[in-house]
Amino acid sequence: MPLFIPKGVCAKEIEFNVEGGQLSSVRFGGGCDGNLKAVSALLEGMEVGEAVNRLKGIKCGKKNTSCPDQLCEALKLAGA
Repeated sequence: MPLFIPKGVCAKEIEFNVEGGQLSSVRFGGGCDGNLKAVSALLEGMEVGEAVNRLKGIKCGKKNTSCPDQLCEALKLAGA
């Protein structure tokens, strides 16, 4: 399971698996606990491309990124 250290957000780490092109076991360490658990639950079994299409570019407040946007960066770096 890759470990990604996000930048510019409250979450301190992101872990996930990609199996058959689908996301599984998405976990955010730190950040807004309830919201990120909900995001993780909604992403379970979702095709990677669909997740990226839905989440890429989302901003959190005045920040230029968000925890879901950082997950997209992690997926890109992992070659998913």
